[in-house]
Amino acid sequence: MSDPEPIVIAIDGPSASGKSTNSKIIAARLGYVYVDTGAMYRTLAWHAQQSGIEVTNAESVEALCRDWPAELVRRGDSIWLEVDGYFPEQEIRSAEVSAVVSHVAQVPFVREWMKERQRSCVQFGNLVMEGRDITSNIFPDTPHKFYLDASAEVRQARRDADGVEENLAARDQRDSTRRAAPLKVVEDATVINNSGESPEETSARIIAMVQGG
Repeated sequence: MSDPEPIVIAIDGPSASGKSTNSKIIAARLGYVYVDTGAMYRTLAWHAQQSGIEVTNAESVEALCRDWPAELVRRGDSIWLEVDGYFPEQEIRSAEVSAVVSHVAQVPFVREWMKERQRSCVQFGNLVMEGRDITSNIFPDTPHKFYLDASAEVRQARRDADGVEENLAARDQRDSTRRAAPLKVVEDATVINNSGESPEETSARIIAMVQGG
C-alpha cells in the first residue's frame, strides 16, 4: 500500500488576522509542520534589500528571484527559506521589510517560484500552511480551507502590540488587487472573524472542524 497523502490545513487572511498565532497552535496540537508563506516572501524582500535591488522594479525582483541561493529547510516543526544557509528570522520582521514585501509578492514570477516551493513542503508531512493564497492557489484541493479575519481596529491594535509598523489599509489594498493570486475568500472556505476570540478559542474551533467534530 502506498503512503496516504499528507493532510494540508490551509489558512488565509489579511495582516494581523491571527493566521500565524492560530496556525502555530493548531500545528503544535495536531503534530503537523507549520509553514509561514509570508515569511518566505519577506525573506526574498530582505534579500533584495541586502542586494541593493529596487523592490518596486518587478524586472529586477524577478531577475534576483531566478538565481537567489534559497533552500527550504525544516527547523524544528517549521519550514523556512534559508539564504546561503542563513534564516533572517529577526530581520524579516523589520518595518523596512514590512513596507516593501507586498511589492515583491505581486511579481508574477515570484509567486510562481514560491508556489512550486510551497507545494513541495508536503515532503515534510502533514502541514498547517498560512498565507494569502493558500486556499485559492497553493492547495485549492484541500478540504480544510479557512479564512481568518478581524475588524480593522482589532487588527491594527494587534500590529501595534507586536511593535510592527505597517499600514494595514495599504497592504490590504495591494494584496487584494494584485493580478497574480490576489487575496480573496474562496467559495468553500470557512470564514472566521476572530475579533472577540482568544487564539485558543479560534484554534479549537478550527481543530474541531478538521477532525469532524
